[in-house]
Amino acid sequence: MAAGQDEEAVELRPGVAHHQGMGEQIDVALLRRLIDRVLATLYTRYGLKELPDLCRRLGLPPPDEGNTKHERLVASLNACPDDRLPDVADAVLEQEELGQAERMALQDVLWLGRHHVQIPSRTRRELARDFDLSDHLGYPDRFMALLGRMWHLDNDPLSGWVTSTSSLRDQINRHVFRNAGDWSTEEFFEQLGAFEAPHPRFGAFLEGLASAAVLPDEQAQRRFVELANRHLQPVGAVLSQDGEADGYPQFHLAPHGRGTARRPRNLILATLGKPDIRFTSALDNDIEVAQRDDKVLVYDRPVGKEGLLWRDLLSWWQETRGIADQEQAARALYNRMKDSLPKESPGQKNLFWYYHQANWDCLSGLPALLPEIWLHWDPKTLRERGAHAMKNLRMDFLMLLPGNRRVVLEVDGMQHYTCNEGTEPDSTKYAATMAGDRDLKFRGYEVFRFGHDELRDRDRAQPLLADFFATLLDRSPAGPSQVPLSAQG
Repeated sequence: MAAGQDEEAVELRPGVAHHQGMGEQIDVALLRRLIDRVLATLYTRYGLKELPDLCRRLGLPPPDEGNTKHERLVASLNACPDDRLPDVADAVLEQEELGQAERMALQDVLWLGRHHVQIPSRTRRELARDFDLSDHLGYPDRFMALLGRMWHLDNDPLSGWVTSTSSLRDQINRHVFRNAGDWSTEEFFEQLGAFEAPHPRFGAFLEGLASAAVLPDEQAQRRFVELANRHLQPVGAVLSQDGEADGYPQFHLAPHGRGTARRPRNLILATLGKPDIRFTSALDNDIEVAQRDDKVLVYDRPVGKEGLLWRDLLSWWQETRGIADQEQAARALYNRMKDSLPKESPGQKNLFWYYHQANWDCLSGLPALLPEIWLHWDPKTLRERGAHAMKNLRMDFLMLLPGNRRVVLEVDGMQHYTCNEGTEPDSTKYAATMAGDRDLKFRGYEVFRFGHDELRDRDRAQPLLADFFATLLDRSPAGPSQVPLSAQG
């Protein structure tokens, strides 16, 4: 969209990965040093002709001609912008074989920049004192596989010597498995480094201990979760069930008292009219939207514990529409969602425009702002259903945040509390709106309402929305000064 063509033009940078806001600020300098160390070992595995493909797979700029393989990789890393480094680190972790120490160092830097729940050291220690390992020791291979993924077990300084048995792995085999009781669970956690580990690593360890991959016994899973939650809930955390896998419950660590235990199955958004829905299997609650994609968007992928991010939505859009160019796809998706906003609500349009414009350089890692979401659906009209009709069929906006938080944003015009085309107050309409709010909150939604007059004027709306989204997403406000002049419309 060129400036001047559309008063709601917005410049999008969909490829930029922003990994703060849901966690702490990523230490970019440290992340660059860690990637550099990995590259110093990777160049020995690849030939000169393989370097361009390696850089492409890792998301690094193409290597320069000349110099040694190592120097080419270093130059490629130096040319990589800071905001691309988290994606490079993710690719390294996913595609390359690393030593435990290298892998953990990269993970810790990345995970601290993403959503996580803080668990104080005292809570960890008290949980360990109360934790009987018996259930987990009944599945030694699975338990050791978890430990090997989460902790540095092969740390023997004398590794390579036949007589050496000093690694943590060997010590665990001796004191936890062969001679059960040598170490208390507290001593075991101490040896792992669990009490001083970064919050995201300890949280992932708890989720692993509760998983069926480690403990394929539902009763044992629930015993551990019940024990853990006795210690976690007082500090505002909980292991919450969010579904099943292979018949076993799945648990994830979430802030206590926020969000919902369920993840959305059917996201029907950006609708240009009432969806035409039918059951393909009433027994299994499987639905189909029998309508063209230009009228209704249906996001049909699982929503993870990070929530639904813009990059997830954009990836779905690119694949389902066959659009290879990311910037072109982002512009098309933005326009498609914008077109679903009601023409008579400048306030909704301003909110949608502001969120994308103010965050143009960090949209990839932020929650997607989903417009015109269907919450309830009834084949009959409100007039046909009468007094028993469902209220608040559609939400103005929905955001799916980490920890299964569902945030609803509503922009209330006069139609929410007046009748006769806005000339008379209508207490019945207002009461119905408030009843709908209560119902949503009881279901675990967080509802935020804006008066339309607050957002009608774009200049007046910007500081209000900047403070609101900064508080909601726990990040620094994005003020008007960050909006490119070409996109202000």
